[in-house]
Amino acid sequence: MGVGEHKKEPFISLNPFGQVPALEHGDLKLFESRAITQYIAHENHEKGTQLLCQGKQMAIVSVWMEVEAQQFEPAASKLNWEIFFKPLFGLTTDAAAVEENEAKLAKILDVYESRLAQSKYLAGDSFTLADMHHLPNLHLLFVTQSKKLIESRPHVSAWAADITARPAWAKVLAMQKN
Repeated sequence: MGVGEHKKEPFISLNPFGQVPALEHGDLKLFESRAITQYIAHENHEKGTQLLCQGKQMAIVSVWMEVEAQQFEPAASKLNWEIFFKPLFGLTTDAAAVEENEAKLAKILDVYESRLAQSKYLAGDSFTLADMHHLPNLHLLFVTQSKKLIESRPHVSAWAADITARPAWAKVLAMQKN
């Protein structure tokens, strides 16, 4: 990615936006991380943790997947850009953007705190894709000043500690180091 290979063929035929991720599985080509994770969860529903559900429970999973994508992710990503990636690239952090997105994320996490007071995970008592999709942003938030937003909410803090301690997530982090 550092040299822009994802902006050229053959990658651009997998993701026309020239972004990661992309998945080619037989004759199927997918892009967008949430679409890819849903496909993998459906294809492997008989293996490991059941990340998707049926009926009404799937509707609840879908709601919280949308909340992650439309509410949590925009604020968390902007925060992570400002306080994790900009310093990494030698860029200046925009304090106003940090303040604005911390305020947005605080309101979102207040909703999470209320929800997680009722259930162990966002969509109920089982870990699902709704929880999993939070992992990349949560991981980065935990290593920045914004971890206070998570740690100051006991139910959010317990949930975040639980999902970031999952063995599968540890494997992902180990792969990133290589």
